[in-house]
Amino acid sequence: MAKNTGGWLFTSESVTEGHPDKLCDVVSDSILDAIVAKDPKARVACETFASNGLLIVGGEITTTAEIDKMKVIKNAVKGIGYTNPKYGFDINTCKIMDVINTQSPDIAQGVDTGGAGDQGLMIGFACKETPELMPLPIMLAHKLAMKLTDVRKKRILKYLGPDGKSQVTVEYKNWKPYRVEAVVISSQHTDEILDKTGKHITEKSKKEIFDKIIKPVVGKWIDKNTKIHINPTGKFVVGGPLGDTGLTGRKIIVDTYGGMAAHGGGAFSGKDSTKVDRSACYMARHIAKNIVASGIADKCTVQLAYAIGIAEPVSVMVDTHHSGKIPGDLLVPVVRKIFPLTPQGIIKYLDLRKPIFAKTAAYGHFGRNEFKWEKLNKVAELKKEISKLKKG
Repeated sequence: MAKNTGGWLFTSESVTEGHPDKLCDVVSDSILDAIVAKDPKARVACETFASNGLLIVGGEITTTAEIDKMKVIKNAVKGIGYTNPKYGFDINTCKIMDVINTQSPDIAQGVDTGGAGDQGLMIGFACKETPELMPLPIMLAHKLAMKLTDVRKKRILKYLGPDGKSQVTVEYKNWKPYRVEAVVISSQHTDEILDKTGKHITEKSKKEIFDKIIKPVVGKWIDKNTKIHINPTGKFVVGGPLGDTGLTGRKIIVDTYGGMAAHGGGAFSGKDSTKVDRSACYMARHIAKNIVASGIADKCTVQLAYAIGIAEPVSVMVDTHHSGKIPGDLLVPVVRKIFPLTPQGIIKYLDLRKPIFAKTAAYGHFGRNEFKWEKLNKVAELKKEISKLKKG
C-alpha cells in the first residue's frame, strides 16, 4: 500500500431509534417481522412516513398471514419511548393510516422462479480498523447512539428524549486511526435542564452527558485537542416527528459504513429477503468480512449486481484496495465457488426467513455479531482456496 505521510480526517454519523427516520425503519421492520413469523415466504415492501401526530404505513405486501398491524405499530413505537406528549409524539394519540397494497404480479412472476426481486448493485465492505472489522468512525458513532438510548431507558439521565444523533471525526495517520478530532452529540431533552435564558442546556447537564455517554465510548481516543460539541444549537426540546418528518430508508449511510465505503442503490428496512437490496448487501458484507478475517487483505469491497427475475448475479467484483496478498480479480472465482450468490441461495445460507429484521433497524446492520452475515465461518475455506492459488 502506498505510504501516506500526512494525516486526514473522516467523519461518520449515527442516530438513535427515536430519530424520525429510524422510527419509520423500526415500524417497517416490525411489520415485516410480524408477517415473516407467520408466513416465511411473504413478499413485503413496507414504507412508513411519520409527521406531527401522524403515521402512514404503505407499500406492497403479499402474504397468507393475518396480523394486527395497528398493534404491531403501536408496540414498536412504545418500545422506542414515544408514549408522552412532552416528547412531541405520542403513539396513544397519533393518527395511523394503513395504505398497504399487494405486490405487482409482473414482479412476482420473476421472483416466484427464484430470480432477483429487482435490478441493482449491492456493496459489502470490511477493514481491520476495529474488532468488528468495520470503520472506526461509524462504530464509535453507533456506540454513542446506543449509549444515548441506554442511559435514557435505564433512567440514568431522566431528562433525555428518544430523538438523538451522534457524529465522530477520526484523524488518520499512515492509513490508520490515530485519534478522535471531534465528537458531536445532539440529544432531545425536557426543558428541566435549560439554563435561565431558556436557550441553552446547563453546563451541569453537558458534563453529565460527557461523563455518562461520551467518555465511556470514546475516552481512549480523545485528547486535550479533541473538540466536544453537546447540543451545539443550545437546546433540543422539540424532537421526533414533531421536529422533523421521518421516512423509511432515509438513513442508508448510517445503516452501512458511515460513508467509508460505497453504497448500492437501495435501502434495507421494510423489505423481505427476496429483495436483493437487502439480502445481497448482507451477503456482500459477509464475503468481505471473511476475506479480511482470513488475512487475505486489510480492506475489502465486494460488489454484487443483479437483473430482475434472474437468479445469478450479472457481476461480482472484489477490490482489496492494494492491501491484499491476492489481486481482487483472482478472488472472484473463489468467491463464486465458496459463497451462494443466487437470491434463494443467500436466503437459505443466511437463514433470512425468520423475524430478525426489527433488530437491524437502528444502530447499523453491520458490525454486530448477533447476525448471521457477521459470522466468520468461511475463513478456513478461503485460506485453503488461496493456498491452492499460490501453488498454482
